[in-house]
Amino acid sequence: MDNKTPAPKTAEKMKTVKAAWDAAPAGPKKDAALTHFKAAEKARTEHKDADCNRELDAAQHALV
Repeated sequence: MDNKTPAPKTAEKMKTVKAAWDAAPAGPKKDAALTHFKAAEKARTEHKDADCNRELDAAQHALV
Protein backbone atom coordinates (compact mmCIF):
# COMPACT_ATOMS: atom_id res chain seq x y z
CA MET A 1 0.00 0.00 0.00
CA ASP A 2 1.36 3.41 -0.85
CA ASN A 3 1.47 6.30 1.60
CA LYS A 4 -1.31 8.18 -0.21
CA THR A 5 -4.06 5.65 0.44
CA PRO A 6 -5.53 5.59 3.97
CA ALA A 7 -5.36 2.20 5.62
CA PRO A 8 -8.69 0.35 5.63
CA LYS A 9 -8.55 0.17 9.42
CA THR A 10 -8.33 3.95 9.62
CA ALA A 11 -11.35 4.40 7.36
CA GLU A 12 -13.40 1.97 9.46
CA LYS A 13 -12.29 3.68 12.66
CA MET A 14 -13.40 7.04 11.22
CA LYS A 15 -16.87 5.60 10.57
CA THR A 16 -17.08 4.07 14.05
CA VAL A 17 -16.03 7.25 15.85
CA LYS A 18 -18.36 9.37 13.71
CA ALA A 19 -21.28 7.08 14.57
CA ALA A 20 -20.43 7.28 18.27
CA TRP A 21 -20.18 11.06 18.04
CA ASP A 22 -23.53 11.28 16.24
CA ALA A 23 -25.19 9.23 18.99
CA ALA A 24 -23.63 11.16 21.87
CA PRO A 25 -25.70 13.72 23.77
CA ALA A 26 -24.82 17.38 23.32
CA GLY A 27 -22.36 18.78 25.80
CA PRO A 28 -18.68 19.42 26.51
CA LYS A 29 -17.66 15.80 25.86
CA LYS A 30 -19.21 15.89 22.40
CA ASP A 31 -17.59 19.26 21.71
CA ALA A 32 -14.16 17.92 22.71
CA ALA A 33 -14.65 14.82 20.60
CA LEU A 34 -15.59 16.97 17.60
CA THR A 35 -12.33 18.90 17.93
CA HIS A 36 -10.37 15.64 17.84
CA PHE A 37 -12.48 14.26 14.99
CA LYS A 38 -11.82 17.34 12.86
CA ALA A 39 -8.09 16.99 13.57
CA ALA A 40 -8.34 13.34 12.52
CA GLU A 41 -10.03 14.31 9.26
CA LYS A 42 -7.27 16.83 8.57
CA ALA A 43 -4.57 14.25 9.31
CA ARG A 44 -6.30 11.77 7.01
CA THR A 45 -6.38 14.23 4.12
CA GLU A 46 -2.66 14.78 4.71
CA HIS A 47 -2.15 10.98 4.58
CA LYS A 48 -0.88 10.84 8.17
CA ASP A 49 -2.55 7.67 9.40
CA ALA A 50 -0.69 7.58 12.72
CA ASP A 51 -1.83 11.11 13.57
CA CYS A 52 -5.33 10.31 12.39
CA ASN A 53 -5.57 7.23 14.60
CA ARG A 54 -4.18 9.15 17.58
CA GLU A 55 -6.87 11.82 17.16
CA LEU A 56 -9.59 9.20 16.72
CA ASP A 57 -8.47 7.55 19.96
CA ALA A 58 -8.64 10.92 21.69
CA ALA A 59 -12.14 11.51 20.29
CA GLN A 60 -13.30 8.13 21.56
CA HIS A 61 -11.79 8.85 24.96
CA ALA A 62 -13.50 12.27 25.09
CA LEU A 63 -16.89 10.62 24.62
CA VAL A 64 -16.46 8.29 27.59
